[in-house]
Amino acid sequence: MEVLKSDIVIAGGSYTGLTLALALAKSLGPEISITVVDRDSRQSRKDDVRAFAISAGPRHMLGLLGVWSLIEDEAQEVREILLTDSPLEAAVRPVLLTYNNILDTGEPASFIVPSGALNAAVAKVVESLPSIRYVEGQAEEFEAGDPFVKVHLADGRIIEASLLVAADGRRSRLREAAGIKCIGWSYNQIGIVTQVEHELPHNGRAIQHFLPGGPFAILPMRGNRSCITWSEDAERAREILTFDNDAFLAEVDKRFAGRYGRLKLAGPRASWPLEMHLARRYVAHRFALVGDAAHGVHPIAGQGLNLAFRDIAALTEVVTDAVRIGLTPGDADALERYERWRRFDSSMSAATFDGLNRLFSNDGTLLRSIREAGLGLVDRIPALKRLFVSEAAGLSGDVPKLLRGELV
Repeated sequence: MEVLKSDIVIAGGSYTGLTLALALAKSLGPEISITVVDRDSRQSRKDDVRAFAISAGPRHMLGLLGVWSLIEDEAQEVREILLTDSPLEAAVRPVLLTYNNILDTGEPASFIVPSGALNAAVAKVVESLPSIRYVEGQAEEFEAGDPFVKVHLADGRIIEASLLVAADGRRSRLREAAGIKCIGWSYNQIGIVTQVEHELPHNGRAIQHFLPGGPFAILPMRGNRSCITWSEDAERAREILTFDNDAFLAEVDKRFAGRYGRLKLAGPRASWPLEMHLARRYVAHRFALVGDAAHGVHPIAGQGLNLAFRDIAALTEVVTDAVRIGLTPGDADALERYERWRRFDSSMSAATFDGLNRLFSNDGTLLRSIREAGLGLVDRIPALKRLFVSEAAGLSGDVPKLLRGELV
């Protein structure tokens, strides 16, 4: 039986797992060994049609880690955000709320980044660091003891480490192995994503249409191109997904309401059922959860990956602080500090996004009137809009150093 040794093991080699490995390696230095275990190869996921909204705080971190310089040519700054709330068949969609997405520092509060570009950039920087080892395999279970945790792979190999981090997604096997339960529920909605080219420029504007079936977001990308993130009633979504390209594009066009002229599909479609979940605990003995393994939120605000980046920055800081005073990466006090730091923020975010989806995915006349009045009030209070922008940028509250653009 092969037994490998490492200081830290990260289960999951997608965006969250690789970025965490990179942040830890850059902060802890070459003396600390890090192993990433993933069942897939490290090849860029070129068929991933998604694009991510990267907030200013995570962008600062990606800059420090050497990732942002590799993707900035493909990153589209979001300079303005528009919100509308009207029925799908409405002849006119008045803008109820619009706000400048530029921070007081002059930098955009968010950028839209293609999934493939982000994945390739993170993987490239990870491969340049000898302290990070990649192991292809499936982490199935673990035994946490002292002075190390034993991580069992599906093929029988074992990795011994001081700390195991589960970044293995919403259906985390390791979270289940740790006996950590989740609270949450499924929405009667399906998320649809694709990309389109359009005749007219978007001018860096992101648009969120609140429709009865769910929010329809138009996220600007480089050139006359946008990524569509579409939440739809599950039954209607399943029907739409059976359409041929012309009929599917007609449904997209209907939701654009002619805003950017003629449209053309610029990528395949992807879809998934929408749900919310929140782990009851984020840590156990020599074990921590990050990203989707810890929390899954409704995509209404596009903050899922940004929440994962906040986890990464906080966990990196507490582990680095522990190691620098002579403790191990899996120190219990450090992990408890991480849980206190991140669980409240994640819980509040999940509850906020859930409430927004329930509030706006409703076509009742009275409720629509209340929403319109509320959005109109916010639109007339510049200070409140600036507060929203700062919060979405990930720069309010107790912000980890990496998100502030400071090395740990």
